[in-house]
Amino acid sequence: MQRQSNVAERLPRGMSRSGPVLFSYGFRPFFLASAIWAMLSIALWVGYLSHGLPVADSYGSLYWHAHEMLYGFAPAVLAGFLLTAIPNWTGRLPISGRPLMLLFGVWVVGRVALLFSGTIGISAAAGLDSLFLPLMLALCTREVVAGRKWKDLKVIAGLAVLTVANICFHVQVVSGQNPEIPIRLGLGAYTLLITIVGGRILPSFTRNWINQFGRTDFPVPYNRFDGVAIVIGALVLACWAIWPESIVTGIGGVLAALVNAVRLIRWRGWTTWREPILFVLHIAYAFVPISFAFVALGTVGLSQIAVLHVLAIGTVSLMMLAVMTRASRGHTGRKLNASRTTVASYVILAAAAIIRPMAEMMPDHSGTILEVAACAWIIAFGTFVFEYSPFLCRERKPLAKNGG
Repeated sequence: MQRQSNVAERLPRGMSRSGPVLFSYGFRPFFLASAIWAMLSIALWVGYLSHGLPVADSYGSLYWHAHEMLYGFAPAVLAGFLLTAIPNWTGRLPISGRPLMLLFGVWVVGRVALLFSGTIGISAAAGLDSLFLPLMLALCTREVVAGRKWKDLKVIAGLAVLTVANICFHVQVVSGQNPEIPIRLGLGAYTLLITIVGGRILPSFTRNWINQFGRTDFPVPYNRFDGVAIVIGALVLACWAIWPESIVTGIGGVLAALVNAVRLIRWRGWTTWREPILFVLHIAYAFVPISFAFVALGTVGLSQIAVLHVLAIGTVSLMMLAVMTRASRGHTGRKLNASRTTVASYVILAAAAIIRPMAEMMPDHSGTILEVAACAWIIAFGTFVFEYSPFLCRERKPLAKNGG
């Protein structure tokens, strides 16, 4: 342990000076690849819808699309975040170099396997894809336990739910069933993780930003109310996953929407409007109460597809893009200021979150709406790739003057 401590002191976190820059820290390959895959997978999906392009026919193009959003794109973002955040939580060295290459390779193999499931077989493709999340779960659990950060086991529990849900998704598809419960369970797990981690980072980041101006109108710190809000949200999401049209789910959705709206107000996000890279975190979290309201509306006739996409694009993907841009800038030694290009990506993705559910509400125009929403999605993540890939791939974080 002493040797590892000495190494950690000599090697500033995120500043490995040897080996490929791309694999010097977890956020680099996973954030970049997730954005690229977000673009390519949706482009393929639009090609299937508009021109009949064959996409994972053996697995089922619709199921492939749902899977690659929930268990392809999103886990890569989550991996990039956790492999960067957990070392900060635990004080242990981050995973980098060859182990990171191996983990990233497992993720890539899963994407290729499912896309070519007709060639290698559905069961083989499902098996290869199912390797990544258990591996991530094992690595993250090891780090949290070794660092004795027991409160962070809540995050590990969310990752465990995703791992199980992904396997259940494959089992149901292979057996010819509709994986609707694993889809809702996966979205619920991401939303729950956002309520947990968001409750940690949003008040903290907001307090730090306000404090630099000498003001004292700080967000309300984490307290029992936040814990209650998380528990209520978890129960409602569990009910929604299993009984999406139950009256209990509807009542719970209203309650969860209210408590999360109050929680958001307590964080005083409107005070940060002049700093888009922080303000967008609050906007993304605003989709949490909105999503719970849509969950409630789904029990009284609103299409569940619309509910799914409010959660998937508004709550999950917008928060992921916000975290990707902030972490990418912060961990490559840049100022935490969003460029106009970055702000544009936020606005475009938020627009996609609003536009996409309308396809179910306006069926006569669904084709056009789907194409517009897809284009907005591709542009938003394409913008991230365009702006952030140079310093994710090539530029190391500069050493401090006293860094040796």
